[in-house]
Amino acid sequence: MPHLPLASFRPPLWGLRPSRGLPRSHPLSTQSEPHGFPISRRNREAKKKRLREKQAALQAGIAGKSKSPTEFNKAWSPKEVVLYEIPTKPGEKKDVSGCLPPAYSPRYVEAAWYQWWVQEGFFKPEYQAQLPQATGETFSMCIPPPNVTGSLHIGHALTVAIQDALVRWHRMRGDRVLWVPGSDHAGIATQAVVEKQLWKERGVRRHELSREDFLREVWQWKEAKGGEICEQLRALGASLDWDRECFTMDAGSSAAVTEAFVRLYEAGLLYRNRQLVNWSCALRSAISDIEVESRPLPGRTELRLPGCPISVCFGLLVSVAFPVDGEPDAEVVVGTTRPETLPGDVAVAVHPDDSRYTHLHGRQLRHPLTGQLLPLITDSAVEPHVGTGAVKVTPAHSPVDAEMGARHGLSPLNVIAEDGTMTSLCGDWLQGLHRFVAREKIMSALRERGLFRGLQNHPMVLPICSRSGDVVEYLLKSQWSVRCREMGERAAQAVESGALELSPAFHQKSWQHWFAHIGDWCVSRQLWWGHQIPAYLVVEEHVQGDREDCWVVGRSEAEAREVAAELTGRPGAQLVLERDPDVLDTWFSSALFPFSALGWPREVLLHPMVRDRQGRKMSKSLGNVLDPRDIICGVGLQVLQEKLRSGNLDPAELAIAAAAQTKDFPHGIPECGTDALRFTLCSHGVLGGDLHLSVSEVQSCRHFCNKIWNALRFILGVLGEQFVPQPAEELSPSSPLDAWILSRLALAARECERGFLARELSLVTHALHHFWLHNLCDVYLEAVKPQLRHAPRALGPPQVLFLCADLGLRLLAPLMPFLAEELWQRLPPRPGCSPTPSVSVAPYPSARSLEHWRQPELERRFSRVQEAAQALRALRATYQLTKARPRVLLQSSEPGEQDLFEAFLEPLGTLGHCGAVGLLPPGAVAPFGWAQAPLSDTVQVYMELQGLVEPQTHLPLLAARRHKLQKQLDGLIARTPPEGEAETQRQQKLSSLQLELSKLDRAAWHLQQLMDESPALGARSVPEDKQIG
Repeated sequence: MPHLPLASFRPPLWGLRPSRGLPRSHPLSTQSEPHGFPISRRNREAKKKRLREKQAALQAGIAGKSKSPTEFNKAWSPKEVVLYEIPTKPGEKKDVSGCLPPAYSPRYVEAAWYQWWVQEGFFKPEYQAQLPQATGETFSMCIPPPNVTGSLHIGHALTVAIQDALVRWHRMRGDRVLWVPGSDHAGIATQAVVEKQLWKERGVRRHELSREDFLREVWQWKEAKGGEICEQLRALGASLDWDRECFTMDAGSSAAVTEAFVRLYEAGLLYRNRQLVNWSCALRSAISDIEVESRPLPGRTELRLPGCPISVCFGLLVSVAFPVDGEPDAEVVVGTTRPETLPGDVAVAVHPDDSRYTHLHGRQLRHPLTGQLLPLITDSAVEPHVGTGAVKVTPAHSPVDAEMGARHGLSPLNVIAEDGTMTSLCGDWLQGLHRFVAREKIMSALRERGLFRGLQNHPMVLPICSRSGDVVEYLLKSQWSVRCREMGERAAQAVESGALELSPAFHQKSWQHWFAHIGDWCVSRQLWWGHQIPAYLVVEEHVQGDREDCWVVGRSEAEAREVAAELTGRPGAQLVLERDPDVLDTWFSSALFPFSALGWPREVLLHPMVRDRQGRKMSKSLGNVLDPRDIICGVGLQVLQEKLRSGNLDPAELAIAAAAQTKDFPHGIPECGTDALRFTLCSHGVLGGDLHLSVSEVQSCRHFCNKIWNALRFILGVLGEQFVPQPAEELSPSSPLDAWILSRLALAARECERGFLARELSLVTHALHHFWLHNLCDVYLEAVKPQLRHAPRALGPPQVLFLCADLGLRLLAPLMPFLAEELWQRLPPRPGCSPTPSVSVAPYPSARSLEHWRQPELERRFSRVQEAAQALRALRATYQLTKARPRVLLQSSEPGEQDLFEAFLEPLGTLGHCGAVGLLPPGAVAPFGWAQAPLSDTVQVYMELQGLVEPQTHLPLLAARRHKLQKQLDGLIARTPPEGEAETQRQQKLSSLQLELSKLDRAAWHLQQLMDESPALGARSVPEDKQIG
């Protein structure tokens, strides 16, 4: 099996021995009524009231004021919460001997199971290896380590849902499975949290403590508060082997980090030099490119920044005059959005072909603040059509200017310090001022000197530190960097050669493009919490023949001292070594996590980004971020908005976000449960583009959970206490309907297996949804209910129901582990089998084992029966036969079709909500007074109306509905035809309306016939030999 940061492991399968559980009653509770189940009755009465109101609205012709799907989905009523309150110690098996609550309640279902799974060791490969059906194959992977300070967002939930579904499927197949948990030490975030805590609780700053004392405080915080992220993983049902939990600051991980650093250095892939880095003045540390948020500004925008005493305006272009030396009236005007960097300017540049400045080539300009001479240089990187075509050059604070300065041999001037204040190079009048306070003082000085030339709105992109919210500065620092180009080429080659497989394969293009344009990676961070860089400065020594500092790298100080002695030619004991105080970027250790835990991967599984239902990236400023805990447990609008206010949004963003939340979630978010969230996330699949998620989808999936719940309540009631399951291999279907549902079950198992093997979980969710909802619940359960009421009861359906429940829940278990366990544990045990303790280690139904039940031809024939049932229900709806069960006749011109329907007459009547169903011989005269509808070119359906419909009452209702539909049709026809997909939808709507109008016309014609010829009905009734019933 493959190894993905994903590699393989497979468990054996034990037999079934769940607890039975119908008779005894244990205390259940609901939040509003702690005793009994009167709530269920109230819910049913409320539902009936809503149905009556809807029916009244339809008859009054006002139901056409339809709401948009999003508006409809927002209107939800809170469900009663049933709690599991039987005393159960953590790790003990949940008591399932009592009755199932009347409705699905996630909190009841999800209680107690996870702790029991862990206690029993079901998630450990050692346990799985001892199972009787163990295959010996392995499947292993590690979780992408989340931040120890963080909480799970919806992207984490998607990752967990996909990984856990794959892990549980492999475990149930019989593979030995190892899924390694772990968390990331989150250098910047953790240090910030502890610093805030120290200041809040003790009024102490970090630098008032020694490094060792501060790190001791961080470890104490980690032990006390760092487990929250793992608790959230448990709540999502992640079946991780917690005994193998890793932390990126553990001894083993730390040793791997040191080893990787040393090896990279020795291979020439790690170096130290002075270069521009992304600098966060608020954090006083370098940050990576992915921690820089590019915020577009349309023009003038006022922001409040951490540590700055004033509001700061951005999105403005300041025009400044640089006088030409020796020409009193000549000047070059330069535009800048960063006047605070003027003290660091070392030149002005123009394009060599810009004719406006040709006469000034080689001349010098006067600095507008200091009066020093600056060269006017020419460089083809300057864009002459932007602004005045002249730009100031500040190599110490701009990546573009740094490259230009290097080309022209210009020395950089550092004018902004690490803390964001101005340096001594700016002069006494600016030194020590916050850079944005200095900006205002510089602007005033320019005005006083007559060198200010204007201010205008200027759209721009502002780099913001995602960790602190401060504006990112570019500072020259001596840092350690990784050479990425060579490694990037090898990574690209590994995929191209097939040594490393990407799944889905369409990501290969992005993979190759990304590595073809990769740059070097600065890995130094000016923090205390993290892996201290294993590099040492040899004090008062320099690289031979150079004035650069002498640095050595080693796995320990002793090893570094040996290297230094060899490099300097001096005894190691005489050398003074100082370790680099910086730590490594957290990603250095996180990226090593899969390798240190499991070795080199052979396959990498990539999943899409989760966006909102409109396709927008989730962002706090948009108010569209979905917290998985809110979806699982439910949350009110007030709480959602309190979360927004506790964040760091500016007032304008807060207003936008709050308005968006009010629009999208006017009643808050309903409680949906873990299983519904997991199933919904997996239903989108990983092979497509970005995932557009809406809460209404998850809520719909909760309704699906309730459907399964009710199906099992019915099945358990049918089976009773004395039921003894037959072995699956001995079961023989006793009717065509039994054979049909077993064939559909076998097809579902085949499709689930295909989806898991392809790692396309949307195939699995579709197959499961279709089987449980459209095959088992909507068809088979409804069709066999009349048979189960007959005495003596048929033996076939109960056995088939048990098998559908047993195998159907096992098929469902990887995606909905809590619901599957809760219901599966209540099934009667199989006699003579070794009991399987949990559905999580029960055999997953294989396509091969059920293939003997597949009957595609039977399924094709029964699909015709379902079409007939649908036509009957449509006829009933047209004539509003809400309670009556009219008789039905089917007539086919093809003898073979007569035989097809004859085998399913009883279920057809049940599914069509009709009375007895009979066959009208080919060529026989259609009975008078019966509604007629074509099922196909060869089959007609007739439904009895006589005595069931009042034509005088019903004709006006049909006329009102026809008038309303005709009005909609006329509006669509009159509308200007759109293009593309919208026109296709319009044509579909037109066809649908025209079809419905034709049905209404046909119904009106039948009713008119009944009314006109009612005196003769007795003489025109169905002949005796054609009668049914």
